[in-house]
Amino acid sequence: MRFLVTALVAVVAAILGWLSRPLRSAPRDRAEVVAAVEAVDRELAANLELTSMFDQTKQAVVLENGAFARYRETLERTNGPATASLTALYERIPDTETAMERRGPANSIRTEDRATIEGWEGDARAGQRSLRAMLEPSRAIGWPALSARLRGRLARR
Repeated sequence: MRFLVTALVAVVAAILGWLSRPLRSAPRDRAEVVAAVEAVDRELAANLELTSMFDQTKQAVVLENGAFARYRETLERTNGPATASLTALYERIPDTETAMERRGPANSIRTEDRATIEGWEGDARAGQRSLRAMLEPSRAIGWPALSARLRGRLARR
């Protein structure tokens, strides 16, 4: 009886170990996502560099948004919640640029404009982290992993 219980526990542990392995996407889809994440990540890095130049020179800059517009659909297909925050970030670019252009006496910047610019910078850094997290394999455990694997296997037939 003890042997039977031990064997049953070993079988359950093996099944759970098999179910907990990460689900992998198709190589073509993975390459498309990697290209999208890299392009938007580079664009955010360039925008952060531009805002740091603004901090030093107080000269307004024009932030880039072409890569996100190009790869938005790919990112939405991959990870909706992270893309929603990036969409909100890119929608705030005009407000941030306007805040950079407004000047007070002696080229000073109002407190609320500085808060807008610095808030955008912080959210851009958070956006970069969420983008990079998209490249990590997802861990679907238990029933979701099993059903995804079965759906994939049955769809191939």
